Amino acid sequence: MPLTRKGTATRQRIVEGAADQIREQGVFAVRLEDVMARTATSKSQLFHYFPGGKDELLLAVARHEAARVIDDQQPELGSLTSWAAWDQWRDKVLARYRTQGSDCPLHAAFNQLGGTSDATRIVAGELLGRWQHQLAAGIRHMQGGGEIAPDLDAEREAASLLAGIQGGVLILMTTGGSTHLQAALDAGIAHLRASARRDH
Repeated sequence: MPLTRKGTATRQRIVEGAADQIREQGVFAVRLEDVMARTATSKSQLFHYFPGGKDELLLAVARHEAARVIDDQQPELGSLTSWAAWDQWRDKVLARYRTQGSDCPLHAAFNQLGGTSDATRIVAGELLGRWQHQLAAGIRHMQGGGEIAPDLDAEREAASLLAGIQGGVLILMTTGGSTHLQAALDAGIAHLRASARRDH
């Protein structure tokens, strides 16, 4: 049965409250009672929207945080139509993860749910698929303008760039340093730029 507008707003308030709680206390310290107090919801309300309890709520938090990963890169990620736009996107990604540091609610929710569960695979797959799709769209646009070699496989190049970013993010979360993430972004974009020169 679809939620009413009020129901949707209440559910979203619970998800956002739980996400904020995870940021402040860590996922292992989060109790449903804390989320209820923070969001001014009763136990019956919480279980109405999340009958599966904490795991179902954490999965909703993971989806919420996955959407934020993409939303935080907009409008730059959706407008990769010039090298200046690519540089602005690169700067935004770096700034986002430097600010976040090792405190990643998405990663925390995945860990609590079990990083290899079917549910987390689906959420992670949706996130990476959306991200790769928008990078590939940017590459195709630049190919259309002769800025990137036409013989490059846009999906493969987007996948490679995304893999580099994810590796850099993982190292940043482990060490606190953004050197590897910056190197992955710079090398990936430089490779795309150089392809047009090689093509001539």
